[in-house]
Amino acid sequence: MSASLSGKIAFATGAARGLCKAIVARYLAEGMSVLVFDNNAVNLALCLPEWDAGDRVLPWVGDVRNRGDIQAAVDAAVAEWGRIDVLANVAGVSREDFFLDMAPAEWQRIIDINLTGVFNVAQIVARQMAAQGGGAIINMASKNGLTGEVKYAHYNASKGGVVMLTKTMALDLAHLNIRVNAVAPGYIVTPMAEEIDPPEFMDFYKDRLIPLGRLGTPADVAGAFVFLASDDAAFMTGHTLVIDGGQTSGDGRKLFAFPPEGTA
Repeated sequence: MSASLSGKIAFATGAARGLCKAIVARYLAEGMSVLVFDNNAVNLALCLPEWDAGDRVLPWVGDVRNRGDIQAAVDAAVAEWGRIDVLANVAGVSREDFFLDMAPAEWQRIIDINLTGVFNVAQIVARQMAAQGGGAIINMASKNGLTGEVKYAHYNASKGGVVMLTKTMALDLAHLNIRVNAVAPGYIVTPMAEEIDPPEFMDFYKDRLIPLGRLGTPADVAGAFVFLASDDAAFMTGHTLVIDGGQTSGDGRKLFAFPPEGTA
């Protein structure tokens, strides 16, 4: 447990499944209280007994595309606990589309949620942090915001935007004692990933593309959100922390992958 996080207040978006569900669990284990913001009321209700944190969890149903929803949630968190110390700005969506077939509506939906939604939440929460004397913001980027992937032009563009948004926010907010960093996961097994990719693709991915030889888990990412929220990262801002099993460290070829086994 990080002593610097016990008693702190977090605001977490996309909280009801996948990566942010695990992040919330870690924050609660660190002794924090969390406003959990998600657009799916059913999923949010199902998470509450799993988190089992009583009045240290404040559930809020809203959409990151709706600034009124965000402001109401911020106001509720401040009314309940007096401040917001940490923002886990995680809500996002993805889908696979070949570029020439990509529908403009799908492009716009992913940009609106993954990039404009991150901006909306960050700006409104940062205004509260500025008024109270500081805080820490952690935006969810992606390995795909640093290196492209086929059939994900909309998602790649949105996450590349988050990386640059994070850098600029860090510069604009440093004098207000607000640190802004991003986390860029590689392939993490989440419900969203399982909806897109079959098991045989996941096997190919871990065997051929990831030097550590396994896919990531939400727990791998949650630890980074704890670190970046804590005083251990007090001199870090504007950074994007990559968690990808080594994938972006090289050219995609793993040691011993060639020649294929059984050949000279």
